[in-house]
Amino acid sequence: MTNLYIAAVGSLGSEALHWIASAAAEWFPFRIGSIPPLPIPDQAYDRSRGQFQSVELMHALSQAAPPDTARLLGVTEVDLAIPMLTFLFGQAQLDGPVALISLCRLRQEFYGLPPDLEVLRRRTVKEALHELGHTFGLTHCAEPKCPMSLATHIAMVDEKEERYCTRCASHLSRRFAQSETPVSPGELR
Repeated sequence: MTNLYIAAVGSLGSEALHWIASAAAEWFPFRIGSIPPLPIPDQAYDRSRGQFQSVELMHALSQAAPPDTARLLGVTEVDLAIPMLTFLFGQAQLDGPVALISLCRLRQEFYGLPPDLEVLRRRTVKEALHELGHTFGLTHCAEPKCPMSLATHIAMVDEKEERYCTRCASHLSRRFAQSETPVSPGELR
């Protein structure tokens, strides 16, 4: 398994996928690719909440993963939730192959503010690094600026940086050094 794939789940512009691919290429020693957009499963919509259950979307991603998948990150515009939380910026399988982020609450418009593409780019990259970090065994970090820190509201996302702290970056380096890495970080395909 040599590829880190990114996939739109539902309707999504290509900008976010490009931002994520560029950031992923900096940190992860895999070929970065994409798969065709996936439809949002009908059963994912929770009418009582007006949100989509992230587990259903992650299941759809898992079913769509090509055989050479090391990791697959889904990106969606819909508002995500799980039964025990009112919303999610994203979700991932800890040390597993599938992760998902939502742009819905990363957009300024969600908070009644004018659109801001640069703010959206920064938030998207931070949340993609967060969820992909989980797939490589990283847990929540105590350093508030690290993308692996827990964010329960948007101000916490804004406080993060677009790079892992020393501890989390070291964990990833050790992890990738223990396995055969198919490509050098930075190779974007």
